[in-house]
Formats: sequence, structure tokens, C-alpha cells
Amino acid sequence: MRILQVVPCFPPAYTFGGPVKVVYQISRELVRRGHEVAVYTTDVKGFDSRVNLGHVKFVDGIKVYYFKNLTLMLAKKFKLFITPQLVLHAKSEVGKFDIVHLHEYRTFQNILVAHYAKKHDVPYVLQAHGSLPRIMAWPRLKWIYDVLFGYRLLRDSSKVIALNHVEAKQYKAMGVPEEKLAIIPNGINLSEYAKLPPKGNFKKKFNIPEEKKIILYLGRIHRIKGVDFLIKAYAYLKNEMNYKNAVLVIAGPDDGYLKEAQGIANSLGISKNVLFTGQLYGRDKLEVYVDSEFYVLPSRYETFPMAALEAYACGKPIIASNVGGLRELVVNGETGLLIDVGDIDQLAKAIHSLLNNEAEVEKMGSKGMQYVKSNFSIEKVVERLEKVYEEAVEK
Repeated sequence: MRILQVVPCFPPAYTFGGPVKVVYQISRELVRRGHEVAVYTTDVKGFDSRVNLGHVKFVDGIKVYYFKNLTLMLAKKFKLFITPQLVLHAKSEVGKFDIVHLHEYRTFQNILVAHYAKKHDVPYVLQAHGSLPRIMAWPRLKWIYDVLFGYRLLRDSSKVIALNHVEAKQYKAMGVPEEKLAIIPNGINLSEYAKLPPKGNFKKKFNIPEEKKIILYLGRIHRIKGVDFLIKAYAYLKNEMNYKNAVLVIAGPDDGYLKEAQGIANSLGISKNVLFTGQLYGRDKLEVYVDSEFYVLPSRYETFPMAALEAYACGKPIIASNVGGLRELVVNGETGLLIDVGDIDQLAKAIHSLLNNEAEVEKMGSKGMQYVKSNFSIEKVVERLEKVYEEAVEK
């Protein structure tokens, strides 16, 4: 099949979260299976930088079109990606594909490509990646988008892909009928985790004493991720529960909340014990997982975080908020612990319990590793995705 993937950002733009890696992983696996895959994306690399790779680039056999984004300011402030060059290109090229896969939901690229897909009678599937709810920033503007474009996008799609049952309910609430829904989780390339680095490398690089235990958060530093809850829980652990043998590592790009997070750590008098590393890539990221005791994700809302699969693949348990898709991703008491969102006391006690029980950490980590191998390998996920594509094309 000739498959077109449409996404606002693509590697090396890892700053913009899970969909960037998801689209890359599935596209690479589709190429490996013999499909012809192209990606339409923008040239945005980070909040203040562009991809300097030329307009068209082959990445692991994937033909990637990096269309120039109108302005980085809109990308930084509003997560708005506008690519005027895509208009003429889509008009002449979209009709050459067998299937189009639109990623995320409220994007300029989706509106444009869906229009020409319909015009050329090319079926498309839409995968929102958790972006359907009108929460956090700009709820009014999101409602306007839905009225003008979003409901039509959903109505005209051949299929929509939900990451889990939580997101499936969100699609249904937007008027999507049951027969259009397919539930396919994110997948992970487990070969990248087959040979993990030895313990101690991360600690050496950041001058963390070998005997200190690492509590890890890895992801975008954004208010929705609950980083403030984690910092406060760590302060409670250290000051009220008198646990002194752990440092808190917060790894990831600033998504508008870094200064506030650092301010909270300063105000609680724990800034010397909280390490903000910035974004970690490749082996550096594997090293921080290996040296940590467990991964903590105390989000206010979450659909399907890729970092959770990464933690499992590295044999680490997860402590997470009992919200959204995390309820399905963390098997409470088996692969990790679920806590009430925003409950600082409960979060601190969950962290304390695992810090004091190495056998339980090892047991949960082992179960998490088996869980990800059994359910979330990229091969199994793309096999299910191919069937959705085939159903859409055959309609």
C-alpha cells in the first residue's frame, strides 16, 4: 500500500511529545513490511528551532516532507502549526495514495489533507492521540475548531483509532459510531531495549552518589503532567517522612512550566536534591531509566504516555495517577501503583513504600517488562493497524 502519515511534528522534533515517536515507529515498521510510506509534517524541531534537513528527506526508508512552518512563535505559544506550502502539494499529490492516516486532531494539516483526500476519494483514518477533550488551554477555541472542522473530520473518516477504552468513549461522545472505532494502543520497538547500559552511568555523569536512589519523572515539563505534585510529594518524603536517601530527577523539555516547577522546589527548600536534566535522548535516556528505582507519572490527565512503555521495557515499575488511560496501562499492585490525582500524602507514601522494598520493585519491574512484551510490541500494533487500513481501503 501507498500510505500517507500526516503529523505536525516528526523526528528530530521529540520536544513535542509522544505522537512524534509513535508516527516514526509505525512508519518504520510499515516500511519494513513492504509498504511505501510518506510523511507530511512541519520543519519545527523545537520551540525555537527548525529542522535543517531540506524539504524532502528519507528517514529509515520513510519519505518525509518537512514543510516550512509559518512562524515558530505560534508553535511555541499556541501549538499551532501552519504550512502554506502544503496547500498546492496536497492538491496534486494526496490522490496518489491508497490510504491517509491523520494524527492528532485539531491541526491545519488535518483540515487540508482531509479535504483533498475526500476530493480524490482516498479514505483516511484519524488518530487523535488524546487530543479530543477540550481541557487545559483554549477550551473556547477548541470548541470553535470542532464546530467548523472537527466534527466533519470525524464524520468523513473511514475509521478512527482510539488508544484505549477511555479515548473510545471520548470519540463516541463526539458522535462517532461504534462501527468506525478501532482500539489500538501505542507500540514500542523492543529491540532498542534488548541491550541496556550498565548501572551507574547516569549517576556518574551527574555526580549522584552511588548509594542514592533515583525517583524519576521523564516527559514534557507541563502543568498537566503533575510535576508540581511530585515535587511536593518528594518534599514531604524528605522533610516529614525523614527519608534522605533519594534524589528526584525530572528529565524532559520545558513546555512552559519549568520555571514554576523550579520555583516550587526552591520554595520548599529541596532544590539541591531535585535535578532538572533537560531532554535526554538515546543512550542517555536509557541510562536514567536503568539507574532509577521506578518511574512516576502523577498527571492531571493522560491518555497513553510512551514513557510508560519505555519504563516497562527497562524493567521499572510505575507510580501514576488513577486517571484516564493510566488506569488501563498500570496494573495496580502488579506492574506499579495507582494513586488519587493530586493527593500529595498518598503519592509520598507510595514512593516511600517502593523505596523501602527492593524485592517488590524488582517483582513489579519484571511483570511490567513481560506486560509490554506481551501487549505493546511495535510488530503486534502495526499488524492491527494494517487490518484497519485494509478495511478502510476495501469500503
